[in-house]
Amino acid sequence: ELMSRLRSKLQTLYGERELVLSEALVCATRGAELEALVQDVCRHNEFERYMMFIGDLEKVVSLLLCLSSRLARVQNAMSRIDGNTDAEEKQSLLERHKLLSRQREDAKDLKENLDRRERVVSGILAKYLSAQQLQDYRCFVQDKTSLLIEQKDLEEQIKFFEEQLESVERSI
Repeated sequence: ELMSRLRSKLQTLYGERELVLSEALVCATRGAELEALVQDVCRHNEFERYMMFIGDLEKVVSLLLCLSSRLARVQNAMSRIDGNTDAEEKQSLLERHKLLSRQREDAKDLKENLDRRERVVSGILAKYLSAQQLQDYRCFVQDKTSLLIEQKDLEEQIKFFEEQLESVERSI
């Protein structure tokens, strides 16, 4: 019964992942259209600034999500530490926790810098785009970020349930 429930949950998650991937394709198409528009109306250096921001957006958001996920796993492992855990393992977890915490703080700094760059890019685009086009740009940036977060969350859930199913299958 447990295996059946796990498989059912996985099927639901696979379906959700397909929906998010199709939304990501639609978003990518909107991004390509926006890119062509920005290239047509902006000066070359402004277009380069826009492209660098869009490329860095995905990288920084993905980095933050990855580090947060890894940190959560280490914190979960640390919460399972008890009197039977050897000192070497405890020390390793503590060091990984400190390292990941520092890396996540650095990534947050990158995100703050990226947010400042987004305001600069938005200011540049405001000179060239209509109010509706500027709104479309802002929606695109927000949707791209949301989809990255959703994709990462689904992948984490799928991985968790696959591991659970595998564990149950091995125990039988």
